[in-house]
Amino acid sequence: MLQSCFADRLGDLVELTPSERIALGRLEERERVLRRNMTLQRENDRAGEMFVLRKGKMMSSVLLDDGSRQILRFHFAGDLLAMTNMIYSSATETITALGDCVVAPFDRSVLSDLMLAQPRIATLILICNQIERAALTDRLAALGRTSAKARVAAILLEIRNRMQLLDRSTPGSFILGLTQEEIGDATGLTAVHVNRMLRQLEEEKIISREAGRIRFLDEPRMARAANYVDRYAGLNLGWLPGHP
Repeated sequence: MLQSCFADRLGDLVELTPSERIALGRLEERERVLRRNMTLQRENDRAGEMFVLRKGKMMSSVLLDDGSRQILRFHFAGDLLAMTNMIYSSATETITALGDCVVAPFDRSVLSDLMLAQPRIATLILICNQIERAALTDRLAALGRTSAKARVAAILLEIRNRMQLLDRSTPGSFILGLTQEEIGDATGLTAVHVNRMLRQLEEEKIISREAGRIRFLDEPRMARAANYVDRYAGLNLGWLPGHP
């Protein structure tokens, strides 16, 4: 049986049955490899397939009228990509590889059959979408109401927390894997301003940096600086059938 990355992701929420894991594996029967900076889909392309990210890190973005880019989300192994293709005829976002990636494409019909046959999986997909919606709401509020320092700190916490979900043995430091320009496009800042905020966090002994690796030196201060809420924690899923 194919090891499903999406099943592993959902398995963190609720214990899946063998039949549910088999059904989810059908979403990942095909694979496509992308190298860093390769585009999986472009905004306004004809919407077709959806994807499971099996390996690597990707980002979703939109191009604004002035030619600048706004990064909306960062994606990690086990995430569903391009889910708005389920309801729109044109892609609503550009999806780009941030490193070497493997994705599994699947068609709308495959997802439809899965949801009809496995209604609990359909509910779990809705739950994942609500987590993502809450995180996007936080990002929107941060862009309008928090300081540059808080926005940069929040990105660092988001990346670290998502990496820990994938690998709980992740050490105290992590490879960020983003350029300062990419952090700027996610936070509404210039690369120069991002560099200044990273140096400020370093000078305040909140983080350390070495060869692209970030270490949190004072996590309570980091959390206060970021005004960040981990939307993958504190879930209330006791109502879901089969939840332990």
